[in-house]
Amino acid sequence: MPDLLGPAASPSGLAFLIVAALAAGLARGFSGFGAAMIFVPLASSVVGPVVAAPLLLVVDGATTFALIPRALRLADRRDVATMALGAAVGVPAGIWLLTRAEPDAIRWAIVVVVVLLLALLVSGWRYRGRPKAPLTVLVGAVSGAFSGAAQIGGPPVVAYWLGGTTPPLTVRANIVLYFAATSILSVTGYLAGGLITLQVLALAVIAAPTYALGVWIGGRMFRLADERTFRRICYAMIAVAAVIGAPAFDPVLRGG
Repeated sequence: MPDLLGPAASPSGLAFLIVAALAAGLARGFSGFGAAMIFVPLASSVVGPVVAAPLLLVVDGATTFALIPRALRLADRRDVATMALGAAVGVPAGIWLLTRAEPDAIRWAIVVVVVLLLALLVSGWRYRGRPKAPLTVLVGAVSGAFSGAAQIGGPPVVAYWLGGTTPPLTVRANIVLYFAATSILSVTGYLAGGLITLQVLALAVIAAPTYALGVWIGGRMFRLADERTFRRICYAMIAVAAVIGAPAFDPVLRGG
């Protein structure tokens, strides 16, 4: 079993991975986003990005697919399909980078991208125009590349759809359905690339219960407290994860 788990087999490695899953689940539960921006930088410091990205995809998959039936009824399926066309190009490109680049370079790139996407979210900027097919495809391609490389494709899509004239209920359904599509693309690409391994599945069994607990607690806390407060907490958690997940902190935090 230790050989199967790899670097996460040590007590400190498993504990760190479980804490990362809990923090990511909390973010997902009370804000609806941010799980990948927390989990992938942190988990990458233990198992590397090539394991961390498919691990989150497996762990989070059940939550995503459970929302699909309602999203299918409410979403603008044509708009979602247009964005998914872009993702069909972007996801394979992101997976190619994930499997070809040097692991520490990928980790630093993830940290930089997470910080930039966090800045976009904190700024409150939203695209205010009407969705146009070429721009929708481009956003899908950028988001897909981020998803393929690190499962962090949410902020570009949120910023694009949330600021337009589409009703909020439809926007939420669009986002759910779009990420269901990118999950299928990612699973297909990860399987083809041999990234969903026995190690990933074994780690998912360990991390999933804590992640699910975090989602449940986060959802309960969101109902009891001010939304703006919890979004600020989520932003802070993402920022801390980006810093801790940087390779420069390995010797300090994990004796690397």
